[in-house]
Amino acid sequence: MIPSVQEDENHRGPTRYTLTETEHGHAWGVCVEAEGLFREPRRGTYELLGWVPVDGEVRDWVGSRVWLVPDAEGLEPWLLEDAESSGQFPGTDSLLLTGLDDYEGPPEGHRGSVRVHDGHRWLGSCREFARVLPPEQVAPPLVLKGLAPSDQLRAALLKGTRRALDLEEAALEIRDDQGEPLTERLLWTKVTAWQPSSNGTDLIDLELEGKLFTPVPEYARPIWERWLAGPPDTLGAWACLDTRRRGAWLDLVRERACRRAHRDRPARHAYELDGRHITDEPGLYLALGEAVNGPGGYFGGCLDALDDCLGGTFGYTAPATLLWRDAVTAREHLSKTLTPDGQPYDLFAEVLNVLAEGDMHVTLA
Repeated sequence: MIPSVQEDENHRGPTRYTLTETEHGHAWGVCVEAEGLFREPRRGTYELLGWVPVDGEVRDWVGSRVWLVPDAEGLEPWLLEDAESSGQFPGTDSLLLTGLDDYEGPPEGHRGSVRVHDGHRWLGSCREFARVLPPEQVAPPLVLKGLAPSDQLRAALLKGTRRALDLEEAALEIRDDQGEPLTERLLWTKVTAWQPSSNGTDLIDLELEGKLFTPVPEYARPIWERWLAGPPDTLGAWACLDTRRRGAWLDLVRERACRRAHRDRPARHAYELDGRHITDEPGLYLALGEAVNGPGGYFGGCLDALDDCLGGTFGYTAPATLLWRDAVTAREHLSKTLTPDGQPYDLFAEVLNVLAEGDMHVTLA
């Protein structure tokens, strides 16, 4: 028997997760625990044959954005996000590189030579590469534990047919423990099982097929747990993190900002940026976000997004001034960067140009 659920959920306290049908916006249910939210996502794997490193061994975490640039004319570079490597095979000249595939991926059937960089430096090149197809694995389910089901979900479970249990596209909306929207995960929801929950007599544990769900990598779990408890109340809470985890922090800053209204400050406001920790690109945008919008604030995550924020509705009204303290740190770490196809450019100078075009007058200190 499916438990009966009251519509008034105030007696349950705060809920972190709401499963929402995307087409019409009704909620399938709410719960406080999502088992399977954190796990390793499926990664693409490449074998780089005839690998020649530029400067030392490529091993462990390689970079958040690693570009593979084919030597053949007319072919665009493609991207591996969050790339890792176990190093070269002993006794061979091959390197294994894994990562989250760019939506385009490599050209179909291309096996030619490729050069590799991480956006800052060239890592090496190979004479040939091949995509390694891993064995098929059954993705573990996403289990919403202690779910208070809606009337629509109860009806679908009672019907129990394959069609009724295919809930189609849904969003797993995630709130922090203060009840504020944080982020969401889209998924195609097929119910594979359900049972009464030990969390309450009127609740269920709902199991959803996991193969079309993008999980949160395990390395990002501490970052998420920090944000699920509530936003930071001090500046620079991210400063002690490495580049990989700063990227995860920036992702949550960006996604939270897209779900919140921002009060623009009046024109001619004077901002101040603490540049001591801008040693990488995520640090740049985290420091800018906090300079404009305070602890955990957002003000762009790339040059295009920064330009959008300067147009208004993200806390800023032109014109204004920005005192950039310890700017030498950013200049040192961000002046020598690479475009996707490997051309050198100065990210630090580009940021200053975008700020100037947005009528943000910057003083470097």
